[in-house]
Amino acid sequence: MRLLVLLTALAMPIVAWLSNTGAFGPDNGTVSDRYPTLLVAAGYAFSIWGLIFLLDLAYAGWQASGDRRRDATLGRIAPWAAAGFLLTTIWMPLFSYEWFWLCLLVIFGAMACLVRCAVLLSRDAAPRKGQWAWAWLPLSLHAGWLTLAAFLNLAQVIVAYGLLPVDAQLPWSLVLFAIAAIALLVLNQRMRGNVVYASAALWALVAVYVRQSESDLAGADVAAWLAVAIAVVLVVQTLMLRRRHRGGPLPHAGSRTPVE
Repeated sequence: MRLLVLLTALAMPIVAWLSNTGAFGPDNGTVSDRYPTLLVAAGYAFSIWGLIFLLDLAYAGWQASGDRRRDATLGRIAPWAAAGFLLTTIWMPLFSYEWFWLCLLVIFGAMACLVRCAVLLSRDAAPRKGQWAWAWLPLSLHAGWLTLAAFLNLAQVIVAYGLLPVDAQLPWSLVLFAIAAIALLVLNQRMRGNVVYASAALWALVAVYVRQSESDLAGADVAAWLAVAIAVVLVVQTLMLRRRHRGGPLPHAGSRTPVE
């Protein structure tokens, strides 16, 4: 299973590169622009994938070597991580092919797998041997971004298939914003105020504000400020949870992270 984690981590940037070269058809940005929504983020935000892939590769190599191969927590998350990486990889060509229903199933599956990893690591009472940096950090970042990306994908599926009014997106977009906010806050609570998870979500929310503040879609201004409001609530919640759970995986003043 540890080898599978490494192989799937390697597959993600390779398939992403192929996708960007047009190997599967139009790149993801081109496809996304065809279906504008009130939840879509500014294009620059998707550069976070480069960091996610890099950190996931570092985690995959680290967990497959040395004494980490016998670490019980890493063993528990390995199947979830491998599944999350595989689903992330599969999503990219599916989106280029515009197989949107399958995309939706895949991205929510990937989110569930990576969130599971982040929850297990965040609730580990005694992170050891660099576990917080090599495992908790990359998987939390991946999970945080996917939590928002899944709802962005859902909005585009609604627009692509005309499931709800395309010319009046605000009513149903407000519902999606509300569900996404609840998901973020509930999951962040379960992770005891996961700063990295929250940071990835904040990156996405700020990018939604940037994109919607420049959009000419009806209701874009409301969507922009709603994204800001959710971001503020998430920051406040994270700060409160970090005060309550000072012994979590994130290093804090007066503590040292074990070094290999």
